[in-house]
Amino acid sequence: MFLDGNSLTLDALCRVATASEPVELDPAARERVMAARHVVEQILASGRVVYGINTGFGKLSDVTIPPEELRALQLNLVRSHSVGIGQPLSEAESRALVLLRANVLAKGHSGVRPEVLETLCQMLNRGVHPVIPEKGSVGASGDLAPLSHLALVTIGEGEAFYQGERLPGAEALRRAEITPLVLEAKEGLALLNGTQALTGVGALTLARLQKLATAADMIGALTLDALHGTDAAFDPRIHTARPHSGQTTVATHLRNLLAGSEIRSSHKDCRRVQDAYSLRCIPQVHGAVRDVIDHTRQVVEIEFNSATDNPLVFPDTGEVISGGNFHGEPVAFALDYAAIAAAELGAISERRIERLVNPDLSELPAFLTPHAGTCSGLMIVQVAAVSLCAENKILAHPASVDSLPTSANKEDHVSMGMTAALKFRTITDNVAAILAMELLAAAQALEFLRPQKSSPVLEKVHAFVRTLVPKIETDVVLSTHIETLKCHLEEVVRVAEG
Repeated sequence: MFLDGNSLTLDALCRVATASEPVELDPAARERVMAARHVVEQILASGRVVYGINTGFGKLSDVTIPPEELRALQLNLVRSHSVGIGQPLSEAESRALVLLRANVLAKGHSGVRPEVLETLCQMLNRGVHPVIPEKGSVGASGDLAPLSHLALVTIGEGEAFYQGERLPGAEALRRAEITPLVLEAKEGLALLNGTQALTGVGALTLARLQKLATAADMIGALTLDALHGTDAAFDPRIHTARPHSGQTTVATHLRNLLAGSEIRSSHKDCRRVQDAYSLRCIPQVHGAVRDVIDHTRQVVEIEFNSATDNPLVFPDTGEVISGGNFHGEPVAFALDYAAIAAAELGAISERRIERLVNPDLSELPAFLTPHAGTCSGLMIVQVAAVSLCAENKILAHPASVDSLPTSANKEDHVSMGMTAALKFRTITDNVAAILAMELLAAAQALEFLRPQKSSPVLEKVHAFVRTLVPKIETDVVLSTHIETLKCHLEEVVRVAEG
């Protein structure tokens, strides 16, 4: 894949981050990069004082740096800003950061040499993944701490994962046969000034949520059928009357999933008029989640292809202009919005679990066990789902509404976008577990309706589930089953769609 600074998509990001698709710098982008670098070199030759090129940073921007100290300035910047704490980002997240930083530099507004981009591409292609602690960024003036840990590895410092080992950065580069960079004027700042940490973590989480939304439709349909629910609420005329895109898509999906169900046919003439909201309103809730996903995807893809460092170099006029594109607010807002949507996807799933296990709300055996009393069945599955929902409610509070001033009040309003990304990631992981719990319960409920069958599609899903976890005859340790199903939710989607 060619990096040009303008056309990176979420799907492409995922291929590079999770499937190691190789990358290289687009030739046209190389020309733009060289043109911007020429502007920087002209400024250095003229002795003109320009922020970010031959000055200090932040509160120290009024300090002029002599030419003989410019390399030390860049090196000190990277080292001093490497203050990240906490667990390292995953390999996929680390790769996403490297890719996004390279793509931003490829726009040709950063003033770096092509060698900087080539080093980043080599790290991706040869599997050198910087160890990047997940905490320490406030999401304005860029994700300074996370990106500094990335920059450390490019110069042969810090740490990196390489072929399953955690190594000193210099050793990882040596084994991968990559020459460490010697940073020139502007290059350290260009590597660490941007929104790539919050955007990378948020984007990969968004891609996961997108798959979970599809899985939720299938799991919700299985639950509805097991509870003798009706598909009347999915009538296309209802959704044409309120034509939100996601709602219409989910209603169509549910109709297709339930088509041909023997269970549905067996109770078409029953006296029940309406189902509970957690069943009847699946299109409205799941659909709204899909609409939020679509909006967030638009925001992050714009950010993928945006110049987010400072100052920016404009080769056409030779100007270097200071601004604030490093401020993460646009993405922080979107990730907070997506986190709220993800939490709701889990909340409605938990309500469906309750309907499956509570005999007062269904025609099924109490807690889906044939030996109620002696056995507790799936009683505590619903309790665990409630626990995760409660955590999600706390985490869904927006990070972006908070701000604390930094850098001697020069940077007096920040986005907290990295916090938004990390919260979003935790919520989405919790939702995956909740959906796995619902799938476990729905598959178990279906066993009590035999010999009647659900639709052909949902029977395929049920059969696949049974290859992973058995029918539960007596009490067993359920956490293993939940984790197994959680790890295979994407495969459940492929089985249904295949």
